[in-house]
Amino acid sequence: MYPAERQREIVRIAQQNEGSVAVGSLADALSVAPETVRRDLAVLERQGVIARRHGGASLVGPVPFEASLARRNQEERAEKERIVQRIIEMLPEDGVVLLDSGSLAYLIAEAFPDREQTVVTNNIAALPILRRRTRLTVLALPGRLRPVTQAAVDTWTARRLADLHVDVAVLGANGVTVDAGATTTTPEEAQVKAAMLRTGRRRVLAVTASKLGLTSFCRFADLSDFDAIVTDDRVPDDDAAAISAAGPELVVV
Repeated sequence: MYPAERQREIVRIAQQNEGSVAVGSLADALSVAPETVRRDLAVLERQGVIARRHGGASLVGPVPFEASLARRNQEERAEKERIVQRIIEMLPEDGVVLLDSGSLAYLIAEAFPDREQTVVTNNIAALPILRRRTRLTVLALPGRLRPVTQAAVDTWTARRLADLHVDVAVLGANGVTVDAGATTTTPEEAQVKAAMLRTGRRRVLAVTASKLGLTSFCRFADLSDFDAIVTDDRVPDDDAAAISAAGPELVVV
């Protein structure tokens, strides 16, 4: 297992055991040394997910790992639809748009106008939606498929992105804080998102307010790397002020 996969499994085991885990039992379940488990618990503690105690740990906060795409498409639907509508309004009527993976990007694909425009995406689930727009030119990025996000990721994807220049890149994140920046769940996802960011003349981060204040496993950008962050009106005033001070335009819908 990669460390991120092992840490997700630790959280899953904790959820099945009333929120508590022991180092010894985790080492046996994961077939790793206790020292490896302790390092994973230290990472999860820094993320605010668990609190370590002698011999183990307990869950204390929300889990910054992704659910399946189908499940996330149904969560916070009203907030996501408002964000999607604003993103569509912000897009140019021609040129090239890059869409990230994830549930918000999938919903953007559902709402995307049928017009003479090019859309580039690693969002495999969104491709059948986009191809119905007969006037769009749709380019699918290559890469290894991550089943949980239905995204093409890894080195193949990042290499292809290195040669591209798009008018607007629309990205998502699993966590957003001023200190940690924009974060996601695996190194492969972070590698692709960082490459996407470099392609865009204008770079937009689309996240629900529930992601603000969370830190996931892998950092891929500073908030100042984005031109705009679009979120919903549940964002706390303190978070809104801190994000705006970090540099990007904060668009609240």
